[in-house]
Amino acid sequence: MKVSIIGGGGLVGSCAGFALQCGGIVREIALLDVNADLAGGQALDMLHGGPSTADQFITSGGYDHIPSSDVICITAGLRRQPDESRLDLINRNTDLFLTILDEVKAAGPKSSAIVVVVSNPVDILTYLAAHRLDLPTKQVIGLGTQLDSIRFQSLIAQDLGLQPTQTSAIILGEHGESMVPIWSSATVNGLPLDQFPGWNANKANELFTRTKGSGAEVIKKKGGAGFAVGIAIRDVIHSVALDSQRLLPVSSVQDGKCYGLRDVSISVPTVVGRCGVVDRHEISLWPKEEQQLKRSGSVLRQTLQTVLQRVE
Repeated sequence: MKVSIIGGGGLVGSCAGFALQCGGIVREIALLDVNADLAGGQALDMLHGGPSTADQFITSGGYDHIPSSDVICITAGLRRQPDESRLDLINRNTDLFLTILDEVKAAGPKSSAIVVVVSNPVDILTYLAAHRLDLPTKQVIGLGTQLDSIRFQSLIAQDLGLQPTQTSAIILGEHGESMVPIWSSATVNGLPLDQFPGWNANKANELFTRTKGSGAEVIKKKGGAGFAVGIAIRDVIHSVALDSQRLLPVSSVQDGKCYGLRDVSISVPTVVGRCGVVDRHEISLWPKEEQQLKRSGSVLRQTLQTVLQRVE
């Protein structure tokens, strides 16, 4: 399987490439970037580590890689400027993203290609990609709250002194302010988290608040998030490559099957496999969680309508 990463010279794109290299599952990784030298340097650095990872082809270049790619991962994006509003940033990133989509479309992707959107605002851009590319909607997946969910699990495990791999908890909804923690299904090695010794509502609120602010916390300390994002991207792409059909909280265009959400791209429990979105499951939620999830959909729809009025 070949994966092309658009924005592969940047922090997120290069970390995704490195995570895929260490995973040893995909056969070829191509880093594409407007800064060709930067992408070439990242690819060369990865290439040097190849003898200790896996037998893979590591390359860089331009959109000529798209026709032979099985997965097209878009990580390119702009950072927020001082005093810039959230909507202004959304508009700038939307303009850049639409340019990238035009380039991908012109290059002629495979009819079976899977597009993984990482650029922010990921839910808005996933919706645009699903409607702008000549691909079935199920083949366009946004990273969504997969990153938020693994951050969530890591902080719960750290606080309770537990093994991260034994901690299971997900976040659904928008990858943003209206994201929803799903405490009703949170477990530690199969045991309900809310019955765990020392657990209480205050701790729950504290950990979720920190999870929501984790991206900003990392940016403040090191300038940008990379490693965990790369791992989250790898989780999604490996599920495609292996057709493992993992249930992941990723974003895709909804058709009303789950919680009545439709005409918006948002994260719900999603089965991911070789064809992209295999299925979606409406798991049982606490009434409050379901209300919050529907509200998150409404928040996203309002922003989406504003963006669509501008670009259409």
